[in-house]
Amino acid sequence: MTSTTPLDGTPLDGTPLDRVTLRLAPADEVVVATRGLPAGTRLTTPDGDLEVLDDVPRGHKLAVRDVPAGGQVHKYGQSIGRATAPIAAGAHVHVQNLGMDTGADSHELGGVHTELPVPSGPPRTFLGYRRADGRVGTRNYVAILTSVNCSAATARMIAAAVEPLLAQYPHVDGVVALTHQSGCGMIPASTGGGVLQRTLHGYAAHPNVAGLLVLGLGCEMVQVRSILDSLPVASDTLVESLTIQEQGGIRASVAAGVAAVERMLPALDARRREPAPISELVLGLNCGGSDGYSGITANPALGHASDLLVAAGGTSVLAETPEIYGAEHLLTRRAVSPDVARALLERIDWWQRYAADGGGSLDNNPSPGNKAGGLTTILEKSLGAVAKAGQADLSAVYQYADPITTRGMGFMDTPGYDPVSVTGLVAGGATVVCFTTGRGSVLGSRPAPTIKLATNTEMYTRMRDDMDLDCGRIVDGLASVTEVGEEILDRIIAVASGERTASEELGLGQDEFVPWQLGTVT
Repeated sequence: MTSTTPLDGTPLDGTPLDRVTLRLAPADEVVVATRGLPAGTRLTTPDGDLEVLDDVPRGHKLAVRDVPAGGQVHKYGQSIGRATAPIAAGAHVHVQNLGMDTGADSHELGGVHTELPVPSGPPRTFLGYRRADGRVGTRNYVAILTSVNCSAATARMIAAAVEPLLAQYPHVDGVVALTHQSGCGMIPASTGGGVLQRTLHGYAAHPNVAGLLVLGLGCEMVQVRSILDSLPVASDTLVESLTIQEQGGIRASVAAGVAAVERMLPALDARRREPAPISELVLGLNCGGSDGYSGITANPALGHASDLLVAAGGTSVLAETPEIYGAEHLLTRRAVSPDVARALLERIDWWQRYAADGGGSLDNNPSPGNKAGGLTTILEKSLGAVAKAGQADLSAVYQYADPITTRGMGFMDTPGYDPVSVTGLVAGGATVVCFTTGRGSVLGSRPAPTIKLATNTEMYTRMRDDMDLDCGRIVDGLASVTEVGEEILDRIIAVASGERTASEELGLGQDEFVPWQLGTVT
């Protein structure tokens, strides 16, 4: 006989359905299990008992109505796919019986506007570094920016040699070597070359970078001089440059690089944080290692925090184009103009062609880890991912690493690969990043800090040293989405004011600088 008692020893037979599951919209055919439900368990509903026919892991979907083969399955009140076989009420709904719904949603080109509540009380502020160009940084970094992979090892050596000196300069947050796998074997004027140079310029001009050393080999396609000639840095950014070949090799370059950084440190250490309105913050919205709780806890809570920031005059930017596929209609209808909506749809079309050229399709997502966490189709994953954007209007659409210039909630075209996506957001000017994760990501970023938000308490407890905030309390019934959203905004303000994140404590963020590589390498 199958046991209907879960591992914690609590009997489940006779438990009301809504005590162990979440229904996200009244007409949904599925609910989400908030604990493991063994096959044979009888749950009570207003319409009678419901027998669980299969083991349903925590975070996975349980059918509460019969669905015929080919019928749509809804979650969040939206289609997440079609039944590939008849689904009986009580069945586990996952990859064995749910597939992609290729029916296209209609796309409204703007017209839907939500008036965000005006924040009560005095305007909120954070302690930041005011820059000469008017922007406000949340960190005070020296960046060693490499023009080519050939200078990567030298950049790391310089950063490592300077690290022991930083104890004398407590107001400098660190020296970060920004290395990458490109810079040569490419045409600078090509699409790929343009993306790389846009990314390098974005980091060089970032308000969290106060000192800059541009380091090259000397014979690469993307020359140090070409970077310096078009460098859009603030006038108070201290800039030095050198090439390894001109210096006489690696040892000489490390010595020269250390000396260059040492010259910057006293002036940078003299800079101080001062109050600034939170309207000066630029918040990057990202996720990775998503699970069945992502769209229920951390993502909507982050969406609420984003709305609070936007309502205060600030800026937030969603990303990961392949992971809004199938839910883009929820953004286009909120666009401030038809042109903004069309710009997003153009990026979706580009990605469909890009995926097809590579022999795949956008519905190859979710990943194995996502599926283990309860997500079945890209539609389901995308509907949860879009929740990070809250209810604010879509104010702008940016190409990868484009400067973020429009206040409000925008969207940046990036891949779904976490470090590449976050690199694009930071290059655009994000001064803080919030990153939701259900399976447990260990991402970090510099020079902009990343706040990691756990979607469930079990993972938060298990990976406590890597997480900053537990959003699983929402599904545990201990806090509401609104309450956790307000906590997230409080944490954003604290981190923007200098509080270190879990990933900063671990020294992460240097290896996660990963510009998007596009185009031919020769």
